[in-house]
Amino acid sequence: MARILIVDDSPTQTLSLAKIVKKHGHETLTAKDGVEGVEVAKAELPDLILMDVVMPNINGFQATRQITKNPSTSHIPVIIVTTKDQETDRIWGARQGAKGYVTKPVDEETLIETIKKFLAK
Repeated sequence: MARILIVDDSPTQTLSLAKIVKKHGHETLTAKDGVEGVEVAKAELPDLILMDVVMPNINGFQATRQITKNPSTSHIPVIIVTTKDQETDRIWGARQGAKGYVTKPVDEETLIETIKKFLAK
């Protein structure tokens, strides 16, 4: 199936997301912050990225912008996965290039449906 990069500074959240993704037959890559997320995206060119927002160094919005504006990674769909659930956050995420937005705590069915929607394109 797909290779999915999970970018989250919380080991617990990373493990939880990886468990869901693997259960549905996908391979996972991980990064512990936005800087590492951008580096792994460039090096590995995953099929999709699940991006937290609140992280040290550069946040998920900044990392999403770097990934979606870089010609070598701009084709990779980024789905924001965050506790930030205000409409302004969703709009800002989309402006940075995110294709989808899922709030924590993550509902497995919602996450998988969102992933499927962007892997099918």
